Amino acid sequence: MSEWLLVRPAVPGDADALVVLGRDVAAEDGLWLTYDRTRGDERRNVRGVQRDPNVAVFVAETEDGVVGRLSIARDRNQYSHHVAELGLMVAANARRRGIGSALMEEAVKWAQRAGVAKLELTVFPHNEPAIALYRKLGFREEGLLRRRYFIDGRYVDAMLMARDLD
Repeated sequence: MSEWLLVRPAVPGDADALVVLGRDVAAEDGLWLTYDRTRGDERRNVRGVQRDPNVAVFVAETEDGVVGRLSIARDRNQYSHHVAELGLMVAANARRRGIGSALMEEAVKWAQRAGVAKLELTVFPHNEPAIALYRKLGFREEGLLRRRYFIDGRYVDAMLMARDLD
């Protein structure tokens, strides 16, 4: 990648850092999904990912440690096995430095090697910086999932975005 950033597959030893990252992002002001994994949950998840060719977890690491995470999972339905869904999180103090883009590039490489034809993700419609990043990387809006989440006593929409790889 570069001298200051390493993007690599997650390993079980990243569990503590992944928990800290997840909790920090979930605690930010605004609407974020909850994060309730423990160190053991993350270790089991990463071990499972290492044995399953249909999923991957990548981390972005700087001199500050793990500052980003991307999870990608291929749909297991035979009729939509060509689609993979991804989720991205970057620490607040590490944003707008190319970390999200680097993680997304790694996901695209993984998906292409796996024969995935389409990537999908959901994002909150008010998360304009994330939407701008996804658009820059070739994603397009495919629809609005109305009342997709129930957060703080109210329903919240999610935007579905996608990118074709073929």
